Amino acid sequence: MPNPITRPLLRWAGRLRFPRLALLTAALFVADLLVPDVIPFVDEILLGLGTLLLANLKQPSSGDR
Repeated sequence: MPNPITRPLLRWAGRLRFPRLALLTAALFVADLLVPDVIPFVDEILLGLGTLLLANLKQPSSGDR
């Protein structure tokens, strides 16, 4: 069952492309390392962003067809 707090963020992040999605994931990861548990549900958000990042890497770009 999706978390109602993280769902809107992951839906928004799903529309981002590789460079910005990677930057967002890295920034959130570094923030979590420096100040643990400052953002609620940050672990779930990072897992979702990592999944989106890997899915974007696997999909071919529209120009490759």
